[in-house]
Amino acid sequence: MAPPAGQIRPGRYLAIFALVVVALYGLVFLTGDQKPTPKLGIDLQGGTRVTLTARTPNGEPPPQESLNQARQIIETRVNGMGISGSEVNLDGSNLVITVPGEGGDQAKQLGQTAELEFRKVVPNMVAPVQAPPPPGQPSGTTPQGAHAQQPPSQADPEAQRAAIEEAKKTRQSTDPNVQIQALQALDCNAEDPLRGNADPKLPLVACDQEKTQKYVLEPVFMPGTDIANAAAMPPNEQSPGWTVNLEFTGEGGKRWADFTAANVGQQAAFVLDGEVVSAPRINEPLLGGSANINGDFNQQSATDLADVLKYGSLPLAFDQSEAETVSATAGVASMEAGLIAGGIGLILVAVYCLAYYRLLGVLTVLSLVLSGGVVYGVLVLLGRWIGFTLDLAGIAGFIVAIGITADSFIVFFERLKDEIREGRTFRSAVPRAWIRARRTILSADAVSFLAAAVLYVLAVGQVKGFAFTLGMSTVLDLVVVFLVTHPLVALASKNKFLSKPSVSGLGSVQRLAADQRSARRRGASTAKEA
Repeated sequence: MAPPAGQIRPGRYLAIFALVVVALYGLVFLTGDQKPTPKLGIDLQGGTRVTLTARTPNGEPPPQESLNQARQIIETRVNGMGISGSEVNLDGSNLVITVPGEGGDQAKQLGQTAELEFRKVVPNMVAPVQAPPPPGQPSGTTPQGAHAQQPPSQADPEAQRAAIEEAKKTRQSTDPNVQIQALQALDCNAEDPLRGNADPKLPLVACDQEKTQKYVLEPVFMPGTDIANAAAMPPNEQSPGWTVNLEFTGEGGKRWADFTAANVGQQAAFVLDGEVVSAPRINEPLLGGSANINGDFNQQSATDLADVLKYGSLPLAFDQSEAETVSATAGVASMEAGLIAGGIGLILVAVYCLAYYRLLGVLTVLSLVLSGGVVYGVLVLLGRWIGFTLDLAGIAGFIVAIGITADSFIVFFERLKDEIREGRTFRSAVPRAWIRARRTILSADAVSFLAAAVLYVLAVGQVKGFAFTLGMSTVLDLVVVFLVTHPLVALASKNKFLSKPSVSGLGSVQRLAADQRSARRRGASTAKEA
């Protein structure tokens, strides 16, 4: 037989909560190979902050659409590399990448433009890079008609444009004589003004990544967008070193098959950001829709290249203008101050509740402690499962949530007092007070959760962390109020000792209710005598 409306079986609810806690901490301690602690953000554990500055061929500010696209691609690269807790934000024409912990070396590689192109090597147009002359010795003369490569000036857009145009005239000329002269004049150790600015429809004179060979390359016959997937492959019997395996799209596979069938015995250059990564000789037609990039790779460099190619090319070229290590000292000091503030607030709430509610105040403190335990376990699991990191803004969200949780208890207790003032006993008042209080609690928490959800959708950066923890705490508040606070109050109302007015803290309310009943009886008797 079901209990009357508002009445529950407290033991059943408390057992459900106990099972939830056991299951939660079972996952915390028995799953994963990480410590049972929440992941911390960059402001609490330190990390790396990398600033990338966009540059364009004409020196003009880059389009906002291209910046947004670049930010999305870098975010995808971050997620693909498994770097959790990182942020990619726009600051004018800069992209600011913050990575907590020890992912700094990977973060510094995230700004690669990764413009992979496939070009045919012009036969007999390959030259070794000559060793630099001893100090004080002349390096030779520049061949007539060619110009030495000059680095573009980031501070002077006009000089940058001039350097790019000058490099295009020589290194992207269609005249074989100019190509030979550019091949001889190219300095592989100088900054390349054509990085990210080369015209794919024109030939290109380029160096390899090891700075040991120079090539004259034909126009692009297949762009990097025809790559469907890329993966780093360890050494095997066919290849003694690490390689990057490419899988092409349907159209890309057809282009690759047609090119290799028509150019057996020739070289195909894989050109990444204007540099030749590999230039293998085609021994036979390759019809399988795949290819291998061979180079001087180790496991890390092969993996980095594969990830960059897999997650797309950036629409802009970026220069790394700043890369700094962020210390956690200031963040830890702020966290300690925040925790002290939260602790003081929690103590004040506990003192007030104990002084004003007595037994009900004890139940409030117990419920807050249990709520904190559930929140901690959830934070640990969210850090493992979705990479959620706790930062200062998130801690602020939890501190604000203390007030929301305590407010739910107060709504219930004040409704309970109202029922007792109407003449009901502690035991009979609990179910009626709960029926009325839970509607108010649900409405208030729904408004808080909706506000947190809207803030999370509209906000960026650390404000998202504040909104997330606030919304999560609001949901967990309902779990504790329904499965712990209400059942404990119901149990206390059925216990003779705990329901005593001097213990429960409801003595003043019960005396007031008794005085009101006595006054009503005296008034009724007086009216009857009259």
